[in-house]
Amino acid sequence: MADGGEGTVEAFLASGAIARTARVLGPLGDTVDAGFAREGTVAVLEMAAASGLELVSPARRDVLAATTYGTGQLILAALDDGAIRIVLGIGGSATNDGGAGALAALGVRFLDRFGLALDPTPARLADVTSIDVSGLDPRLASVDLEIACDVDNPLLGTNGATSMYGPQKGATGAIAERAERGLRALADAIAVSTGRDLRDLPGAGAAGGLGFGLASLAGARLRRGVDVVGDVRGLDAALRGAAYCITGEGRIDVQTLHGKTVAGVAERARAFSVPVFAIGGSIDHTAELALFELGVVCVPICATPMSLEEAMAGALELVRAAAARIARSRPVLSGPTGET
Repeated sequence: MADGGEGTVEAFLASGAIARTARVLGPLGDTVDAGFAREGTVAVLEMAAASGLELVSPARRDVLAATTYGTGQLILAALDDGAIRIVLGIGGSATNDGGAGALAALGVRFLDRFGLALDPTPARLADVTSIDVSGLDPRLASVDLEIACDVDNPLLGTNGATSMYGPQKGATGAIAERAERGLRALADAIAVSTGRDLRDLPGAGAAGGLGFGLASLAGARLRRGVDVVGDVRGLDAALRGAAYCITGEGRIDVQTLHGKTVAGVAERARAFSVPVFAIGGSIDHTAELALFELGVVCVPICATPMSLEEAMAGALELVRAAAARIARSRPVLSGPTGET
């Protein structure tokens, strides 16, 4: 399982999907090899593989220059590979361009007040006054494009892309103000050009507005990532008749409650009356209590105090030890006949 962020493609590859690779532009124009998964007619992509924060060292981060162009190229690679359903996870971005870069790769042109095309980086978005979609790749009209996101923020404002997620990408102070102006100009131009205004759509602010751009012009549907992945992976079928379920994530905290993997799995498991164990690198007490009400018992991997570095270095053995503690909970795991 995964919720659309990093690890989504890996989850599919681990269960037998075919690995594919596309050479695309990274967030600052460097060439990167972005992997994706192919399972039947479905392609599973991660924007982080092409436009992710981890692709840029902290010293090089430049939110006004960062682009999602490579993510658009990754979508094109999936189309070229014959996919008729594309699942795109959009966590972990280095970008704040409203998806304009990805749309440019897909054939959209962004024009200034003189009708001249411009490079739609955040540094130039405030100059956008109209949109030309005549060159948009026609294959998008017949492809089911699902955006798997784990947040419900709007595009603009105090809960929007720039305010909530910009600081980790370097968008603070005057830079953040300029980035916000650019997103507002982009939203205005799209509304004028298409008659649709999705700036307040839940999830529009995910990944620096990538969800907004692809939903507005590429026909994408935004859904909770854990629901998208759960449907494709057949989570309900796995839960039906199960005695118990084990899931987990790196840190179980208040954010977990808003649609991340553990909470999403717990909701589905509850529908089948299946108890859940959630293994976490660290566990917030408030989240633990809330999850207990959903039938989840949280299990920390650290049985004794240790540093973050020690926990990460020994993660595999620590998770195995946590699983062993779960396995020893025979009264909890016993089925109707008392068998485990």
